[in-house]
Amino acid sequence: MVNDPHLAEIEKVLLYVSEARERAARASGDLERAGAPEHLVGALRQAETRLAEDHRRLMQGTFFAVPSDQDQLAV
Repeated sequence: MVNDPHLAEIEKVLLYVSEARERAARASGDLERAGAPEHLVGALRQAETRLAEDHRRLMQGTFFAVPSDQDQLAV
């Protein structure tokens, strides 16, 4: 059973992932404006995309998941 402390831990992780994604987005823009090599900008953009995907997967696997003991309808 999921309780408030469990959800609080998940929310912390989601926040950290979201902040990391935002930081990667800012850094890629900053580096691009500064004329950094494309492989550096591309790596940060790829990290931003993957962090967004990880955030979505974690949301779906926790807050929107159906626990296995509840996935069958009672008769």
